[in-house]
Amino acid sequence: MWFSITELWVYYGKVPAVKGISMEVEKGQVVTVIGSNGAGKTTLMRTISGLKRAIKGSIYYQNERIDGKPPERILRMGIAHVPEGRRVFPFMSVSDNLNLGAYSRKDPNMINRDLESIFVYFPRLKERLEQFAGSLSGGEQQMLAIGRALMSKPEMLLLDEPSLGLAPKMVAEVGRIIKNINNKGVTIALVEQNANMALKVAQKGFVMVTGEIILTSDTASLLGNEHVKKAYLGI
Repeated sequence: MWFSITELWVYYGKVPAVKGISMEVEKGQVVTVIGSNGAGKTTLMRTISGLKRAIKGSIYYQNERIDGKPPERILRMGIAHVPEGRRVFPFMSVSDNLNLGAYSRKDPNMINRDLESIFVYFPRLKERLEQFAGSLSGGEQQMLAIGRALMSKPEMLLLDEPSLGLAPKMVAEVGRIIKNINNKGVTIALVEQNANMALKVAQKGFVMVTGEIILTSDTASLLGNEHVKKAYLGI
């Protein structure tokens, strides 16, 4: 399997936040992990990207075990993480934020070409290159955070709550952008409380409750599941 997690346990102090979960992702997929606040979704993303250490279990990416590796090594291997809350550098320009995403690369011609591709996804960023990132709207900051991650040229993109705090029109735009990025060959793992958007853009879904995966299925089946509709879709 291209990417897999097996029996992963992650703790904060003595409290387990992720409880023995297993999951598989195929190259080129969009998968989503949905669940309420506090379910352990962000902890899972942080563990994949190396920001948090697992106590037990394993994570394999392209046949290499990555749990325990430092975040910069995981990034160089091709996994980029867009954390919850955007986390742009507010007093740096949009241009500098984007260029920071390519800090691990040594191919200036390709970096410039990839920067132009970011502007295809996010034309508004090109219009605001010299603005401080902190002066952008919430939606524009989310675009910048995703663009910065893409500048590392990842094969797998981890998106943690990209629609959080955005207006409905902007949520739809984020969903469209996720599909476009995936169409270019980037595998995406999407964590979302907005289950409706997430299940519409992904092919496979995992329902997470208090640190455990309680349901795994294709997203069409999850959209029709009575428990999912009542608990996460408000139907």
